[in-house]
Amino acid sequence: MYFGKEKEQEKGERVPPNQIVTKKWPVLHYGDVPYYEDLNEWDLRLFGLVEEEVRLSYDDVMELPSAKLNNDIHCVTGWSKLDNQWEGISTKALMEKVNILPEANYVMIHAEEDWTTNLPLEDFLKETSLLAHTHDGKPLTPEHGFPLRAVIPHLYFWKSAKWIRGIEFIAENKPGFWERNGYHMQGRLWKEERFSWD
Repeated sequence: MYFGKEKEQEKGERVPPNQIVTKKWPVLHYGDVPYYEDLNEWDLRLFGLVEEEVRLSYDDVMELPSAKLNNDIHCVTGWSKLDNQWEGISTKALMEKVNILPEANYVMIHAEEDWTTNLPLEDFLKETSLLAHTHDGKPLTPEHGFPLRAVIPHLYFWKSAKWIRGIEFIAENKPGFWERNGYHMQGRLWKEERFSWD
């Protein structure tokens, strides 16, 4: 009986309101899943309010210092998956490759299928933010974002864009794909910022 109460307390402290914990990892996305036969065709573009635009190859990205994080993820559709183990590149390590201008306050993450999502720069650069290539010890599958996805665990998971191809640094906040279609501009979990009318 005590064990059950302990687990309920832990769940209450880790799971935002109106979320259901699952052990599965549902696949949700808009558009087609990209499959890369040759990673020489993939690159990551850092552009916008920067001193000089940078393009990183897959090998360039993989040579950046590796980071490992354990966190929970929470989807706006109502599921939460606890204790995810990620490996990838911290967003702060990525910033060593580019010099952003002082007026850059936000980022727009660009992904395949012209998919985008917006973030305040401070959210993008949190210690818990990562560009991941590995989940629970295995390379990401194409359905979950191979070769590289953002992981921004303190916001709803649509902000953790799959199949990322570019990070654009911008001065003013503007909506990405789902934000233009009714999702909240910020997406903070504990405030239940799911939709623009919330």
